[in-house]
Amino acid sequence: MDFLATLLQTIAFVPALVNRIESLFSHRSGAEKKDAALSFLQTALSMSGAVANRQIVDPEKFKNGIGKVVDGAVECLNASVWAKAK
Repeated sequence: MDFLATLLQTIAFVPALVNRIESLFSHRSGAEKKDAALSFLQTALSMSGAVANRQIVDPEKFKNGIGKVVDGAVECLNASVWAKAK
């Protein structure tokens, strides 16, 4: 699969993943939830072949970028009706 397609599929999956991680790990800290999401995404990307095919040449930069996508999804979800009333 083309790298761009893999990246876009990953980004599209992030809000649903964040929602699921939130429900599974609601008693954990935000950092622990983010680590869980990144771990899941890293595993999914490894299985997709993007890493094996060397389409990702700097895994640490890629992980940091995906981390920003996760942070952005959390920020958007927290700003929406999805967030619990305080």
